[in-house]
Amino acid sequence: MDQIALAERAPDQPDLETEERAEGAKQVSFGRLIFLRFLRNQAAVVAAIALILIYLVTLACPFFAPYGPTTRFLDMVAHPPHIPRFIDAEGQFHLQPFVYATVQERDPKTMQRKYSPNTAQIHPLRLFVRAEEYTFLFWRSDLHLFGAEGAAVFLLGADTQGRDLLSRILFGGRISTTVGLIGVAISLCLGIIIGMTSGYLGGAVDSVIQRGIEVLLSFPSLPLWMALSLALPKHWNAVRIFLLITILLSIVGWGGLARVVRGMTLALKSEEYVLASRMSGGDTGWILLRHILPANLSYVIVAATLAVPGIILGETALSFLGLGIQPPMISWGVLLQDAQKVSFLSQMPWLIAPAFFIMATVLAFNFIGDGLRDALDPYSKF
Repeated sequence: MDQIALAERAPDQPDLETEERAEGAKQVSFGRLIFLRFLRNQAAVVAAIALILIYLVTLACPFFAPYGPTTRFLDMVAHPPHIPRFIDAEGQFHLQPFVYATVQERDPKTMQRKYSPNTAQIHPLRLFVRAEEYTFLFWRSDLHLFGAEGAAVFLLGADTQGRDLLSRILFGGRISTTVGLIGVAISLCLGIIIGMTSGYLGGAVDSVIQRGIEVLLSFPSLPLWMALSLALPKHWNAVRIFLLITILLSIVGWGGLARVVRGMTLALKSEEYVLASRMSGGDTGWILLRHILPANLSYVIVAATLAVPGIILGETALSFLGLGIQPPMISWGVLLQDAQKVSFLSQMPWLIAPAFFIMATVLAFNFIGDGLRDALDPYSKF
């Protein structure tokens, strides 16, 4: 009966099942397909959410930080981290978290400060408290996410000058993460433009560019960064040094990307659609922008996500050595300068806390890069 029905069907009668399948396939665009592939990688999705939170918190750090980056509590120098509690010393449960007040003492043998909890006095932790006034973009307010009314609270401890380490980490993260984004943007522009130009023009231009890239890549990164940073004038202000350090980090990092883009351009310039565009009168700029660049875009996106951690680590290393961002500006590398002193670190181990924020950001970018690489792979199965 099925064969008779098929035989009786008119030649121009459409196959509804085939049309529905084709219509469903049309509704999934290439960008949508990449997004769905990316969602399959759970580690990349979690990393993307974590990275978005990191950038949101560091961007709006005046609200999320309980204090300003330079606010000092001279009576609480080198204070250890407060531990939020729900159960007090008498075993009573509190619905609202609290911290104990502390009493400063001196060790009779070492003469070092010690802080002992005063279990008779508690300070409840509250959300949306009024404290120091700040300006964020065009908004002026004194509202902070959390705090303890009438007392100072240090969830990650205080540094050697009595400043809240958590607040300084959040403010420093705004500088460190911005360095990564700006540096990668400059590196991508240089790598894409020089790589496509070298691969498409070829000849003497290609030889000169490639020899220059080989010389650039032959230098060890850290000594080269140190030499360039030492060449900066000492009388410049912190903002100008920040911009110059960002440019220096990006200039050193474009060579590898340019070589890969050059190799892809060499393979693409002999494709039929590129040759047809050239025969139709398309100039070099048109061909590079309309044909070569879109074909290289998938690799460029992955390279961008994997290059940001390198820029962040480079800035951290320079600032850690005292050659990068300088006070009064704050970055994660600047905050780690105190951690390089063994005497400080043995007495105040919480000073190493900025390193964990660096690790979290770098790992997030690496996981996202792996997820994008799998999602953009044309041979990846969906």
